[in-house]
Amino acid sequence: MTTNPSGRGRHRRRIRFGLPVAAVGVAAAVAGALLTSSAGAATALPKPTVKPTTSSVPLAELERRVAGAAAGDDTAGETAKKSSYSAGDSTTGAMVIGGTTTSLTSAPWMAQLWYYDDQGTADEADDLGFFCGGAVVAPTKILTAAHCVKGYDWAGYGAIVTGTAQLASDSVPSGATVSAPHRQWYHPSYNSTTIDNDIAVITLANPVKATPIRMTTSGDTASYAAGTSAKVYGWGRTSSTSEDISQSLKSATLPIQSDATCAGFYGGEFIKGHMVCAGKPASGSDTGTVSACNGDSGGPLVVNGRIAGVVSWGVKDCVAKGAYSVFAKVTSYVGAAYPRIDDTNISGDHRADMWLRNASTKTGYSKDSTGTSFAARESWGNWSGTNLVLQTDLDRDGYQDLVYRRSSDGAMFWAHFVPASESWATKTIFSNWKTRTRIVAPGDVTGDYRPDLISVDSSGVLWIYPGNGNGTFGTPVKSGTGYNAYNSLRGHGDFNGDGKTDLIARSSSGGYIYLLKGTGKSGTGAFATRIKVRTWSTYTGFDAVGDVTGDGKADFLARNSSGTLYLYPGTGKATSEIFATPKSVGTDYKQYDLFG
Repeated sequence: MTTNPSGRGRHRRRIRFGLPVAAVGVAAAVAGALLTSSAGAATALPKPTVKPTTSSVPLAELERRVAGAAAGDDTAGETAKKSSYSAGDSTTGAMVIGGTTTSLTSAPWMAQLWYYDDQGTADEADDLGFFCGGAVVAPTKILTAAHCVKGYDWAGYGAIVTGTAQLASDSVPSGATVSAPHRQWYHPSYNSTTIDNDIAVITLANPVKATPIRMTTSGDTASYAAGTSAKVYGWGRTSSTSEDISQSLKSATLPIQSDATCAGFYGGEFIKGHMVCAGKPASGSDTGTVSACNGDSGGPLVVNGRIAGVVSWGVKDCVAKGAYSVFAKVTSYVGAAYPRIDDTNISGDHRADMWLRNASTKTGYSKDSTGTSFAARESWGNWSGTNLVLQTDLDRDGYQDLVYRRSSDGAMFWAHFVPASESWATKTIFSNWKTRTRIVAPGDVTGDYRPDLISVDSSGVLWIYPGNGNGTFGTPVKSGTGYNAYNSLRGHGDFNGDGKTDLIARSSSGGYIYLLKGTGKSGTGAFATRIKVRTWSTYTGFDAVGDVTGDGKADFLARNSSGTLYLYPGTGKATSEIFATPKSVGTDYKQYDLFG
């Protein structure tokens, strides 16, 4: 959490504790085993090449990073002094004043973010080591603050500790995991001077077992009503007069304050809509103050079991009379952050890739997105005997899965990579889906952060199959009728920027393109009233694989009768401007009959 002098600055702290013993290492992905089904596929599917999400990081290296960060006294987000902020005086490390000790059971999603960059000189003064808090929001995703991420190479110098309520010390308590960060994202409009748009996501190289917590939804107002009870979590200093930190996780209950109250104390430094403040006015000393404090940076503010805020900044030493803790307002950032949580792709970067099959040879291929086009295709071998292939990540482990349908009997299979055995496994998930006219793997429809499946039966009824996050599904829920009026139903991600999964449908008559906005609910209310956004009668094929360009917005692909494939970049608008000007990404796509 950053601070400001006089009220408005940042200051440093020293972390004094030893080296943990990591519980888990990081496995690299390698080529997998043959894709075969327990049901006996008509044609055994060949061995695909899986790109590793990261180079293997030795456990000893992760331990070294934690130890170096623990011994450091640096600060995340240091910048030159601008305006009334002195970001270089801030402290980053979780601290709760006036809080109480809490257990892992109460906050299983808490994460410790350790960063250590040894400059390789004899002088330790040029080393960089700091600590931030965060929350597990998916098995490979950590939600944190942008000032903990921007300007740092987390894959090269970071380590994430989860599964423990104890701060990393001489040993890690049973169940703790040390993980390697793989990639990072921070809000593109983050401002290090004003600490505005202070939200980020770190992707881990491998999934953790910690139970995730969800972000609040877009448009949520109830969580921010003045007086609403919220909880902040963190480790660290429990007094404004001592640098000592807590070895146990702390939490504190804070009432949400109105924007007017926050602005009344902080003036223009509090940005309405982007920030929320909480807590009773600080007393001027530890006594009578309950507050997040310097260093709780990146940790969650939780309301009704969802993250409503991310610890961002506050006053120096946290107890200046009348002050409040300030958090990034998560409801305003779900549209930007959620695509980074649901961005699994074949090559392991921030851009969605494409899987497709040649109609004559039945060879499957993947094409990696470059952001504006697709790279040369890579063969996945023979995929005859199938008539549908979908890209998804049903177990949210950070490796993209394939869901496919066998032509002979309509059986559905889930092929997924297993890091522990460095091989592929295939499981039958449904039988006799031969008559289903549309099957879509759009992501999380129901709002529980677990990917779902959608199918349309021969009568035109749309069914939602809620994913359990492990390749199994809950009881299907009827969502609507009349869907056989569409000759295409596609979707992967959020097309209108509200953080909820949508669908794109084309009418059989007229070629009208409709946006079916997701609501984050199940049943008949899963999709809002359709919105006509385009007329595309000349296209012969469509694909929706997610965010191809890497800007956090779901994109769309359309092929014309001559075989030219166009990339339609998403804009996040639920209007006729839903897509930007299309760009041709190839002219030889007439040869393909299946798109993932």
